[in-house]
Order: sequence, then structure tokens, then C-alpha cells
Amino acid sequence: MKKRIVFLFVTLLFSNIYAQNRWEMTENGTIRWTVENSRLPHFDHIEMSGQQVSTVLRYGVDENFEFKIERSLVFPMLRTIPNDTHASLMFRNATDITSMISVNGRTLQDETVEYLELNGMLTVKSVFSTQRKNAARSWRDTEIEMTRTIFPSTENALLIERYEMKNPARSTKTNENPRNVSVMIPEFHQSYATDPAKGVEGSYIIESEIVGSGNFILQEDETLTFWVIFSAGRKSFNGIEKQRNPKFCAEEFNRRTALVKDGFQENLVLETPDSVINNEFAFAKIRAAESIYKTKGGMMHGPGGESYYAAIWANDQAEYINPFFPFLGYDIGNESAFNAYMHFARFMNDDYEAIPSSIIAEGTDIWNGAGDRGDAAMIAYGAARYALARGDKAEAEQLWPLIEWCLEYCHRKLNADGVVTSDSDELEGRFPSGNANLCTSSLYYDALISATYLGKELKKDKQKLADYQIEAAILKTAVEVYFGADLYGFHTYRYYDSCMLLRSWICIPLTVNILDRADGTLDALFSDYLWHDDGLLTEQGDVTYWDRSTLYAMRGAYIAGATDRATKYLNYYSSRRLLGEHVPYPIEAFPEGSQRHLSAESGLYCRVITEGLFGIRPTGFKTFDLTPRLPEDWNEMNLKHIRAFGDDFSINVRRNGKKINIEIISGNGKIIKYSCKNGEMLKVKL
Repeated sequence: MKKRIVFLFVTLLFSNIYAQNRWEMTENGTIRWTVENSRLPHFDHIEMSGQQVSTVLRYGVDENFEFKIERSLVFPMLRTIPNDTHASLMFRNATDITSMISVNGRTLQDETVEYLELNGMLTVKSVFSTQRKNAARSWRDTEIEMTRTIFPSTENALLIERYEMKNPARSTKTNENPRNVSVMIPEFHQSYATDPAKGVEGSYIIESEIVGSGNFILQEDETLTFWVIFSAGRKSFNGIEKQRNPKFCAEEFNRRTALVKDGFQENLVLETPDSVINNEFAFAKIRAAESIYKTKGGMMHGPGGESYYAAIWANDQAEYINPFFPFLGYDIGNESAFNAYMHFARFMNDDYEAIPSSIIAEGTDIWNGAGDRGDAAMIAYGAARYALARGDKAEAEQLWPLIEWCLEYCHRKLNADGVVTSDSDELEGRFPSGNANLCTSSLYYDALISATYLGKELKKDKQKLADYQIEAAILKTAVEVYFGADLYGFHTYRYYDSCMLLRSWICIPLTVNILDRADGTLDALFSDYLWHDDGLLTEQGDVTYWDRSTLYAMRGAYIAGATDRATKYLNYYSSRRLLGEHVPYPIEAFPEGSQRHLSAESGLYCRVITEGLFGIRPTGFKTFDLTPRLPEDWNEMNLKHIRAFGDDFSINVRRNGKKINIEIISGNGKIIKYSCKNGEMLKVKL
């Protein structure tokens, strides 16, 4: 009865949240906020990235229906002093471009925003008058329409804005003269030189410029386009001068469009009856894959958040995002993943001193401020899974010494109770983690399993691989004995030996298929002690939440077989992130960081689908365990153009009475068919 009451409460809560959604999905794959009749004012922020730039747009619509924006620009390869983790050149720009434009000799006024759209770019549709109205605001009979589209360059150190101005048709009678308008777009060029004492390479030049200025006559229903470029470079840089033409800007727009559509959205396509989950998955792929920077140390995936660029971490990159990239098949993503592991491999040593947590400043320095966070377990876990899913033997051979070293490091860190010790965990002391935490030992366990699979593919020493298997079995028992606990009526885990409060990371064993306490752990995770309206609290009784543990928990719920429960929470979470007040990606944390759109969390969302819902667990270069978990309310689900294991294949799942039918269609046309119970594990060889 108690569970029924809780279920009804959660259902009502979810329904109430859905009713408050600000954004809606469109047929063309965008999300749209139609401003009329909205709750105003409303402001939000979103991060978008390219290989040499990232931007956090702080945007919104005020109580007068006018669009406001502040552009925060980050240039990761323009290093500042001190050249540490946060030493990217950053500046903010709130220039109001529309205030510079003249129509019929008047400035644009009385803006009314009609809608905003997001899909890898920010698009804003507004209408303007050339004089203030004293009467009530009208949504019709305006003089100029404007559509702004804001996006980062894919390869250059540029933020670009496209402005389309349209003179809407007004003539309703054949004998009425058309009302043409005169439009003047000014020449505009702004340049700053930074303090040379604050730059690694001296002074940097920050520029902004309008491209496509001039005087124009717009006939009815005619459109003109101009552009604005925001850029930065070294003092010898002559960027704006070289790009001062509309053709270049249009090519940049086309490249960004193609990257989102062809690079991200046409690969790893999710089709389910739940359009919210489908669309949040599509958006998460964008944020997961766009945040990769072309540094002097090679391609480096970076979290972002106006803090973390041109650097890699053992958790965000090695553990969270890199195992996902082979599934997307994004070449630059795979390149950045392999590069990250090889950077960590530079720090292997014969004394088995800890590998640094982060390699910063384009690979030229390190950060190790939290000591050993269990980083070796993170790296071994991620590298082994990445190598298997990538299916590239040459890469795997290069990664094997790193994996082997990290496993040996963890083995040497086992305490008398057989679990792995560390100075802290991935939260770096924000919350206590004891001398040995549940995360590190769970990741080490999974790394041993994956290394066994990978070692067989590489024909490594059989005795060593057998030892890995034995150690994994012993460690699984040690995890149960050392961390297993009954807390607040839940048969679950304590996060460290003296921890008497429930923690969100008790989900970790479920994600590595340690399911001895699955029921109690799931009940604890989704109880009032930990679950609140934005996901999982980090610790019972606190107010802090991090999306990473929420996403791990939903993946773990699927792996534990709680398919319908997981889908309900995934749908709720997806709706909140995609259509709520802060959109459209998973976030890092709150209150820390103010819900920044860090990139790797979007990769974790995608892994809820690939490893959770579809249950793909790499076991070889061409083999994987497949455990599709079709929710009760769904009759089918598909995951198309999976680019892992050196293939391009699709998985189609259909309900057939009490069983499910599965078709795996390989890129070479080969079709593998199965019929099994829902949630039954299959061994697949492509």
C-alpha cells in the first residue's frame, strides 16, 4: 500500500511538471518556445562548441517581449597566465546588433519575439516596428521580420550570427501600391588588444564585425541576410579581414548544419514510441560530440562550462564519454578518445605512483589537486570498453599496456578487506568518500572483466587473463562484504565503510552487473531520501545534485531489469531537460556551476540507451552481449546506424506475444534474427 501511495505521488508530480513545459518538439527535429502567452521574463543559458571556440549564450525574453543576449566566448587555444586548468581566453559581449540597423530612416523598436528554436544552433524569430506603439502590443501588422541564428564555427575561432530581415507582404488589394522599405546595415568593426602580460603568447586580438553591410531596398516578401562575426586570435592574427565576405559566413553555416545533421543525427538513430526520449537522445549526441578542441596536444574532448577546455580528465573523458564514441562513429570523437588514453599513458611508471587526474593546458601540464581519485580504475574501465567497441586491433594493442598498468595499480591498492583504496573519488572531496569507496572498486571490477575479453582478442598471456577473472570474482565478493549494508530499511550499500547516509553513487554496482542488492538499491535511489524533482541528490539530506549519478542510476536500473521503472524516470528526466526551464542538454550540477551544460554528461545520457535500454556490452572486436529491455507500453524500438565494432548496423526489436523478435542488420546486408524473452541476454557476433 505504501509503495502504491508513493507511485501515485510520483505520477502526480511528473504530470504537474509536464504541464509546465516551456518548450515543445517540432516535426523538423528542433525544440521551439512560442513566446506568446508565456511566463515572462524568462532567461536561460546554453553552451555550444567547435574545434577552436566555445560559447555560453545567456539569452532570454524580457517582460516587454524583447530578446536579450550576452555572449560568453571561450578560446581554449589562446592560453592565459597562469596557464592552468582554467586558462582559456574568455570575454563577454552584449552588443545589441539590432539597435544599429535603420529602416526607413528609423531605428528598429518595439520588438516582439515570436519564437525561439534550438537544434545545434539558437534561432530567434522576432518582429519589429520603427516607432513605439502606445496601444496594446500587436502580434500582427508589423513592419519588419527578423530571424537571428547563432552558432559556433566548426573549425575556426569564431562565433557567427546570421540575421535575416524580411519585409512581409502587406498588400491585400491588387490596386494597392507595394510598401517597400529602405534598410541600412552599418559598417561595424570593433577590436581589442588584451594585456600582453596576461597571455602565454603575449597580447591577443578580440574582434567583432558586421559582414554584409550596405543600403538596401526590400520589396514586399523580400529578404536580405547579413552576418556578425565574433573572433579572437594572436596579435599577428588577421582573422576578420580574411573572412569579411558573406560567402565565407554562409559556408560556415552550412558546415555547422552538416555536422549536426550528417555527423551526429544520421548516426546512432533512436526510434521508440517515446518521442521525448528520442529527441533528448538526439540532442545529447550533439553536446556530447561537439566539445572537442584541436590543441597542440591533439584532439581533446573537454567538459566546457567556461572552465574546462584543452584538457582531459580520468572521469569525464576516460570513464564517461570515450566508451560512447565508437557507437556514434564520429571520427574526431574516436580520435580524441584514443588521444586521451595515450596522454594518460605518458604517466605510467615503474613505481606505480598515481596517474594524474587531469592533463591540462593542451597536454603540457597536469592537475592532481585531489590526489588519487581512483583514476586508474576510471581509465582502465573506459579504455577497455572503448577498445572493444572500437574494434581496431592496432589501437587496442597500443592501449593494452595502459590498461594492464592501471589494473596492476589498482591491485596494489587493495586493502586488507580486498577493496580498492584511494584518496578521494570523482567528486574530489566535495563529499566524504572514506579510504575506499564503492565507485572505485566497482569500476575496477568491470575493468577486469573487459580486460579479459580484450586480452583474448589480442592473444595475451592466458594465465594473466585467468588471474583477472579470479580477481574479479574475489572483488565482487569483497564489494558485497565491505560495502553491503542495510540503511533506512533498504538492502543496499554504504558508499564507504563509515558512511551512514544514502548516497547517489550506490547505483554503481548495478551498472557493472553486480545485482545482489539491486531491488533494495533501486528502492533507495528512487525514494524520498534521494530522488527529487531534478534527479538524484548526491547525499541524503543535502540539496546538491549531479546529473552524472542520475544517469548512471537510470542505466543501472535498466541493467537490473527494472525496465518500466527506469523508463518512467527516464521519460520524466528527459522531458525536464529537453522541454523545461533549462534546456536542452543534461547538466553538470546544482548549486555548483549553476547547471552548466558539461559535455560528458550528454554522453552518459546516450549510454543509458546503448548500454541500458538495448543492453549492449562489448565482449570482442566483433562480438557483444545484447540484452534488449522493451518497456511494457512499447511494441517496438530501433537503434539504427550503430557504428561500433567496425560496422554500421541496426538493432530492431519487436514484441511478439510474450516474447520479442530481434533483427540485427549489418552494414554488409547480413541479417541475424533472434526470438527470446524480453530482457534475456544474447551473445551476438557480427
